[in-house]
Amino acid sequence: MLKIHHIFIAKFLILFVGAVLVSSFISYEALKSIIINNNTHYLQNSIKLIAIELSRVENLDAYALKINEDTKMRVTIVNSKGLVLAESDTDKTVMENHSSRYEIIQADNEEFSHTIRYSQTLKADFLYVAKKMFYKGEVIYLRVAMSLEEVMDDFYSLWIKLFFVFLFITLVALFASKKMSEKIVYDIVQITKYLDEISNKNFKATIKTKYFYEFLHISLLLKNLVKKLNSHDKKKRKYTAKLRLVNRQRNDILSAISHEFKNPVAAIMGYAQTLQQEPNLDLKIREKFLTKINSNGEKISKMLDRLALSVKLENNDLSIKATSFNLKLLCEEVIANLSSKYKTRKITLQAENYSVTADKTMIELVLINLIDNALKYSDDEVKIVLENQAVFVKDSGIGIKEKYLDKVSSKFYRVEKNSWDNSMGIGLAMVSYILKAHSTTLEIKSVYSEGSTFSFKIKNLLN
Repeated sequence: MLKIHHIFIAKFLILFVGAVLVSSFISYEALKSIIINNNTHYLQNSIKLIAIELSRVENLDAYALKINEDTKMRVTIVNSKGLVLAESDTDKTVMENHSSRYEIIQADNEEFSHTIRYSQTLKADFLYVAKKMFYKGEVIYLRVAMSLEEVMDDFYSLWIKLFFVFLFITLVALFASKKMSEKIVYDIVQITKYLDEISNKNFKATIKTKYFYEFLHISLLLKNLVKKLNSHDKKKRKYTAKLRLVNRQRNDILSAISHEFKNPVAAIMGYAQTLQQEPNLDLKIREKFLTKINSNGEKISKMLDRLALSVKLENNDLSIKATSFNLKLLCEEVIANLSSKYKTRKITLQAENYSVTADKTMIELVLINLIDNALKYSDDEVKIVLENQAVFVKDSGIGIKEKYLDKVSSKFYRVEKNSWDNSMGIGLAMVSYILKAHSTTLEIKSVYSEGSTFSFKIKNLLN
């Protein structure tokens, strides 16, 4: 099957050669007509010159022969009755009467008459030109003729030269067509390679068409298309990554919920089974078991509340209720509540009275989470410092490796599972959401095996 550039070149050559052939035929006919006309005029001028001398000529036969020798023209002189008076090329006695010859008849009506006819006498085509004139008071017809072979020799000589010119032009056209074909192939190959690269998702590939405007226009359209495809591919990759993240988070949720709920649920089931199996259990022990069941139930309820609150904060479904309060007093209340939970731990506060306008419940939740985390993952004193419009929660626990610092506040993220455990992975995420809603951020500084500092500025809290 022919390729497009082969078809283009083939059609171009067909049209070109066809045009050359047509122009050759037209030029052939035109040149032939021009040469015959020129020779007709030449014969007419010759007759005019002969007529000047004719009145002084005594011997017509000798004069006809002399003209033939000098000019190679055939000269015939005919009287008014068609009899041949003189002939340069043959015996006049054997020649037929010429009164019926076309050129003789037309000479009566025209200054010069001419025709092309096959001569039976000389067995050749001749161009005849005749003129009516007077010789010694009688009407005669002077006819000169030229063999068409002689006329056409000039034509063929010129035509051969033109043929070689046409041949040269055809060869030049073939060479130009070949070069044009190579350029077309080059641009097509560039586009093909570019499309192959794009099919392999190499959106940084380049295209270098350089010969034809149409291919350049196509390449520009392809580049615009590739930009759109690249943008679409990036969006697709982002969407795919988001789906993978969602799936991973879903698995993390299930894992976190399973991990966090396993102990309280197991405790509730254990105490409940013991009560069912021991109906005569001591009343004090029964009350203790029931208290444990209630305590673990409340623990599960609080974890569910935290999870629901985290989802609402993430979806911006929770409105902020701003009130003015003393941040130092709030810190003291949180420390008092946590001290009852961690009775053997020391929590210190270094702060001055400082009033802010914010959602008190939310900020309390932030403080509870940060201080509770510090107590969980350290054995020494936990310090809360309120200074320079910022709250700092400092511990000297196991710390967090630097590579995890940017991730510990992500939802459901738990570092190395068995080391720094962010309790279901929503505590610090929830803190981040709350602070974001108050136009501030959580900052974490930690040195592994030395301790961590969690802080947030409050100068940008709601006013």
